[in-house]
Amino acid sequence: MQPVVQLENIHKVYDSGEVKVHAVRGVSATVHAGDFVALMGASGSGKSTLMNLLGCLDRPSNGKYLLDGVDVSGLDRDQLADIRNKKLGFVFQGFNLLSRTTALENTELPMLYGKRNLSRSAMRDRAMHCLDIVGLTKRADHFPSQLSGGQQQRAAIARALVNEPQVLLADEPTGNLDTKTSMEVMGVFQKLNSQGITIIMVTHELDIAHYCKRNLVLRDGLLVSDVQIKDRLIAEEEIKRIKEQESAAKLTA
Repeated sequence: MQPVVQLENIHKVYDSGEVKVHAVRGVSATVHAGDFVALMGASGSGKSTLMNLLGCLDRPSNGKYLLDGVDVSGLDRDQLADIRNKKLGFVFQGFNLLSRTTALENTELPMLYGKRNLSRSAMRDRAMHCLDIVGLTKRADHFPSQLSGGQQQRAAIARALVNEPQVLLADEPTGNLDTKTSMEVMGVFQKLNSQGITIIMVTHELDIAHYCKRNLVLRDGLLVSDVQIKDRLIAEEEIKRIKEQESAAKLTA
């Protein structure tokens, strides 16, 4: 089976004038359809740079990046923008929702920049379907300020799904959330992954990484570890355990 993502000896060097910074040093890796990968590493490890390369937000200095079989390494700016819109969905730590538009309108946004020429009603139906996937249909007409942090991240995930991407890229998606809400968001990701969606997620939290199927660890721009998670956490079970602990605490209070 052809990998969805294939990195071959990827390098990224930033030339600041006096000093060249080797942010990524010859990383090679593959991600297959239906995988759920955590990209980990300390500050300065190169994980954010690699995520930008995976998201076609930057180009490698050397090496080859195949996305769904297409070599995107040498594409120009317009071609990269087209690839991002068609094949990639993005979820960020800060949600990046437009404050004056509803959850539904935020979810519709990527379709406005696409080339599908969908009718207004078709866009609305597609956006509502994505909000339903993340359990947010009852909040479709709410503005971000009327949503909790977890609900805002769900809206951001719905927006990332609306153009049916090949790969969902999530950059510290639980970084602004409390423990229980983080579990709920990881439950959404696990649900999506069980439906066949490929997910690559940057996180510095070891417990969050254990909700994934596989962990890639970077250090000083090098890929130093690539392991399958044996005792994977299941968000639904963890949320149930937390609720049972809360109930027991109330009974003994």
